[in-house]
Order: sequence, then C-alpha cells, then structure tokens
Amino acid sequence: MGPMVGVGRVYDEVGDGSRRVLVDRLWPRGFRKDDPRIDEWLPEVAPSTELRRWYGHRPEEYDEFARRYEAELNQEPGADGFARLAALVGLEPTTLLTATREVELSHLTVLVRLLDERAR
Repeated sequence: MGPMVGVGRVYDEVGDGSRRVLVDRLWPRGFRKDDPRIDEWLPEVAPSTELRRWYGHRPEEYDEFARRYEAELNQEPGADGFARLAALVGLEPTTLLTATREVELSHLTVLVRLLDERAR
C-alpha cells in the first residue's frame, strides 16, 4: 500500500485531520506565515520559476511539463525537498496543497505519482 496522500487547493477546507503541506514556490495571497491551515511549507519541491512560466497550465504541454519537473526533482534543491516530503508522507496522512486552480494539471499529480512509486 502506498502513502496516504491527498491533494487540494490551499484555499479549500480540508477537515480530514491530515498534515497540510504547501508545495508552491510562492506563499499564497491572503495567508499569514503562521496560518494554522498550513502545517508545513516546502517551496524547494515546487517547479522552478522558469518551468512554471513555460508551462502556463496549458493542457497540451502537461506531459512535457511532468517530464521536466521530474528531472528537476532529481537535482538539488528539489531532490532534498522531495526526500523531506517523502519522509513526512511516510509518517502520517498528508494533503499536498497548491494555490493553482487546476490541481489535476499541476505539479501535485506528478508528486503523488512519484511518492507512490517511491513507496513501492
């Protein structure tokens, strides 16, 4: 059985008691740094600014985005951040958060797949 990982928008309520980990490079608007709705922030796990701008959430570019993002996670600082995230996920149920509107076309789906592969 793989890790218990959910995904969601940082602006949505999640009442399942899971650890809420923000994995965006930028802090979301309207949130204080000590906001209790965010338990952990791992900006180093997020796609680089260059990759994020290139992708622009264009569905036709998702596969290439996922490939490039996975390559980023195999280099520093992404590799350290991913290892830290994997350790957190191994401890307790976790919800990965993003401010992105289209979660299914975001880096969260790539992270969930990689976390699942790592757990096997």
